[in-house]
Amino acid sequence: MFDAAGYGIRADGRDIAAGLMRAVEEGHEIVLEKGTYLSSPIKIGCRAHIRLEEGAELKFIPDFTLYPPVFTRWEGVRCWCMHPCLFIENAEDVLIDGDGTIDGSGEAWWAECSKKREKEGAVPETEIEKKFAALNPDYKSQPGGGGGRGFQFLRPPLIQIKNSRRVTLSGITVQNSPFWTIHPLYSEDILIDSVKVINPYEAPNTDGIDVESSMNVTVRNSFVFVGDDGIAIKSGSGEDGIADNKPCRDVHIIGCTVKSAHGGAVIGSETAGEISSISVEDCVFDGTDRGIRIKSRRGRGGCIHGLKFRNIIMRGNLCPLVINMYYRCGADDPGAFSLDKQPVTASTPAVFDVDISQCHAIDSLASAGMLVGLPEVPVKGLSVRDCSFAVKKGTETPVSDSDMYRGLPDPPSRGLRIRNAEIHMENVEVTCEGERIIKEDNVAII
Repeated sequence: MFDAAGYGIRADGRDIAAGLMRAVEEGHEIVLEKGTYLSSPIKIGCRAHIRLEEGAELKFIPDFTLYPPVFTRWEGVRCWCMHPCLFIENAEDVLIDGDGTIDGSGEAWWAECSKKREKEGAVPETEIEKKFAALNPDYKSQPGGGGGRGFQFLRPPLIQIKNSRRVTLSGITVQNSPFWTIHPLYSEDILIDSVKVINPYEAPNTDGIDVESSMNVTVRNSFVFVGDDGIAIKSGSGEDGIADNKPCRDVHIIGCTVKSAHGGAVIGSETAGEISSISVEDCVFDGTDRGIRIKSRRGRGGCIHGLKFRNIIMRGNLCPLVINMYYRCGADDPGAFSLDKQPVTASTPAVFDVDISQCHAIDSLASAGMLVGLPEVPVKGLSVRDCSFAVKKGTETPVSDSDMYRGLPDPPSRGLRIRNAEIHMENVEVTCEGERIIKEDNVAII
């Protein structure tokens, strides 16, 4: 039987990272029994099985100096950023399972980030931030998503799976992430099964599961309650993502529940490398700001196609159904939000072949939905069938809260807003006060 204590893996307040990594390298199956195990960042680069028994907690130490620079992606851009808490890189056949918990001790990270955000025009100030600014000399021109690239406090994800194959996370709870929580990147054959992801709603940029530039990924029977998007699909951002040319394909989200996140199932906004063959079915999005959410903008790039959303229940969302090509977060180019046609370039995103069926929303607070493409590249091949979208009577939430857009006029009602889109609608019920289907510019309803 594996002797965890012999490798210094004890729940006694001392750092277990070195002992755990040595045990993994030697091929041991590691079992963490009940107790709290403190750790600095861990890197796994080979086959491994780590089991966390019920009551076991792997808790990462919130000392910023312990997280050295690694070259990976941060908000869709290749750069130097802080070492992920648990970094699975260039590995095969990794299993992390059990009924225990992995905790990122995010409170200190969130407080530092929030403090920086309160300063207008925040810039790198601390020794750590200046170090990353020197490593990333082009950081001012790199696109961001609102996480803090401008001040280079590049927080670590809790679990990043990079350049790896056949990795399974099963049964565990992951919580209090400093930044994105579970992040498969450049990987394939990934299974996330019956996992709980929990971060406070107020915690900044704590996405639940971000599948980025990866293939053959399944997320099933999982529960997500976080402070940003719930389950998101991404493929790199802007010129860097276009040059990287790493698509995200064949991702299946099945039987999951997302609560109180910015979005339930989210495509983007980092879309540069193409996103295709994505299915979301038999899910519940309860109290999330948006339910089904597709977001990008000029400058992000990429083709987004082959998306299927089926049998989804949405309750109490600001807006249950969103296609938004005017997504504002992290943008500093006003030209990206023009209502007039712009030249089509490699950085112009395109959305087509999207099928939405048997999806039902009740008690929406801002609107029944918004489907907004670009005038130069309208949304095409969009089908909405056997669906219903109902806005709560008497709601006072501003219609502009439907999604984080910029440059668009506010619509005249809380109905389903359509602009720059060709859409097939069949057996679709919209319930709201005022105009139910809002046809703006360049709309074809079949």
